[in-house]
Amino acid sequence: MGEALPVVASVPHSGTFVPGWLSSKFEPQQLEALWNSDWFLPELYDFLPQLGVRLLVATHSRYVGDLNRAEVPAFGDFWRAMVPEKTAAGRLVYRERPSEAELVRMRDEHHRPYHQRLAAILAELRARFGRVYLLDLHSFHGLIEDDVCLGNAHGATCAEPLLAAFEAGFLQQGFQTVRNRVFAGGYITRHYGAQAQVEALQVELRYTCYHDCSRIDQPLRPVPDPARIAAARVRLRQAFEHALGLVHPGKS
Repeated sequence: MGEALPVVASVPHSGTFVPGWLSSKFEPQQLEALWNSDWFLPELYDFLPQLGVRLLVATHSRYVGDLNRAEVPAFGDFWRAMVPEKTAAGRLVYRERPSEAELVRMRDEHHRPYHQRLAAILAELRARFGRVYLLDLHSFHGLIEDDVCLGNAHGATCAEPLLAAFEAGFLQQGFQTVRNRVFAGGYITRHYGAQAQVEALQVELRYTCYHDCSRIDQPLRPVPDPARIAAARVRLRQAFEHALGLVHPGKS
């Protein structure tokens, strides 16, 4: 564990757990594939605590309550609802709509506890350091062709130095990097980035940077490639070390 920095990394979409009381309501192919999950990010970013970054990783699937959405609406559109009715590509998630009681249970047992924990960590570091940086880590396949997209809601959730530091870090490692192109920051980035003494940045990493996407549309979960993940991890660590050195000089 490295010396603590005023930096928190959130990984809200890599969980795969679906509780038994809910799994019977899933479309079988969706339960198997869990399309649109942020695959293998805990493995990719396991070095962050060594750099002094607090790491919070979700355990449950985003379809048990999307942590990067507000609590309301509780059910519906993939890009807005806490529990999506369909995937980003329009595939049905549930063959039977969750009841209101089940939606409340997802909120109370999964969604709220994550946000309560994230808020507590931010408050702790803000009290200790005076300000805190939040990095919301995601991955993607479609919509854009770039390797990395950095999102700060077009300047609303963090100042230029934080965005520029991570842009420099990724570019140094050869990642094709863009700003606010489609992925400008979701609920986590915007909600916490609006708080006093908190700067939030969403980091989107393209799947192809670290795993095989040749069967991405099949109803199968991807199989991790340890060699590709290890190679990407080396580049990501160097990118983050460079960025954190710019944000917090002397700690690279």
